[in-house]
Amino acid sequence: MAFVEPVTLRDRGVRLEPLALAHEEGLRAAAADGELWKLRITSVPEPQDTRAYIEAALKMREDGNRFAFAVVEDATGKVLGSTSYHDIVPAVKRVEIGYTWYCQSVQRTHVNTTAKLLMMGHAFDTLGCHVVGWRTDNYNFASQRAIERLGAKKDGVLRGHALRRDGTIRDTVMYSMRAGEWPEAKAQLLYLLERHAQ
Repeated sequence: MAFVEPVTLRDRGVRLEPLALAHEEGLRAAAADGELWKLRITSVPEPQDTRAYIEAALKMREDGNRFAFAVVEDATGKVLGSTSYHDIVPAVKRVEIGYTWYCQSVQRTHVNTTAKLLMMGHAFDTLGCHVVGWRTDNYNFASQRAIERLGAKKDGVLRGHALRRDGTIRDTVMYSMRAGEWPEAKAQLLYLLERHAQ
């Protein structure tokens, strides 16, 4: 049995469902909203690579080290982007949340906060994780701010850690949250979502 089993999570009009080949067209359209693949600091697939992107995610799911979700608008079924659990380490009950991107039209809305609240709640409350982690490009300042807004703590920077899509070598900023920090982080995220809804 896999540590992360297939599950659909939903709240506030946002649905996270296991990524599948059926999401190809919707994922392609989401990436086109803002031509997100042109950003050198993200992992958004180019339109012609969308199927390969999904197939790679499914292979990683089969191998047990990534579980990708399609992020969907619950009312319409429109695909808004994707997010994943990755670097899954069952022995220490740790997952990371990443491979996250959204169409430009829903950036800076409640979608990301809701998706992260769902994933963090599932990780801590259902999977019993001790730690949830995040990583991002040292030049992805928007991502760093978003991760910090979740209540995650900065662990440090891995220098010369990974290749970007343009072939340059990036430093990776690492963050984490421990299970004991989750209740306060959850309360703050719920407060932010309620304030946004007013």
